[in-house]
Amino acid sequence: MTAVRSPDHRLRLVLADDSVLLREGLVRLFDEAGFDTVAAYGDAESLLADIDTHAPDLAVLDVRMPPTFRDEGVRAAIELRRRMPRLGILLLSQYVEGTYAQELLSVGTGGMGYLLKDRVSSLDELKDAVNRIADGGTVLDPQVVSQLLGLRNDPLTSLTPREREVLGLMAEGRTNAGIASRLYIGVGAVEKHVTSIFQKLALEDSGSDHRRVLAVLTWLQR
Repeated sequence: MTAVRSPDHRLRLVLADDSVLLREGLVRLFDEAGFDTVAAYGDAESLLADIDTHAPDLAVLDVRMPPTFRDEGVRAAIELRRRMPRLGILLLSQYVEGTYAQELLSVGTGGMGYLLKDRVSSLDELKDAVNRIADGGTVLDPQVVSQLLGLRNDPLTSLTPREREVLGLMAEGRTNAGIASRLYIGVGAVEKHVTSIFQKLALEDSGSDHRRVLAVLTWLQR
């Protein structure tokens, strides 16, 4: 999935979080970042019932909400992806919950993210994440990536330490240039690592724009 939008389009968001203070704080942060929060809810069920009236670009969901405070946000995200395949989805959580991140990734190859709530303390990080998700990218908090890499690591046994670093940054949604900058290496070196990862994970070159995400998904699903 690749969303196409005008550079001057102001993104429309819907938000669900049971904490009133955090919900209001996020609305202010999103406004400061240049986004329009068109609706905010205290639970996932209300968002699901009302979302068709708002035509949003992206939904921001807490993971644990009423009534059980377990995985309501994840369940809602999966339902939203079924009903609105082009809708961007960002899960926010206080906890590193790799299983939930894995479940979210399993229902699509782009336009979604999973960040820890502490990440919202950085406006630039939050703005960058929302824009990348709205453009069809996948954004994962580094701590979430680390846990995902620990859930099922057998397919990584053939990867070098550097390739594992590159794969982790790929899972965060970084471009080759972004990875090169983070690791202080050349873009050409990153391209070689990425090609090697694809080969070692047995991903054929199908020309798909999502092969980077599929590299992560292939590993997660083994």
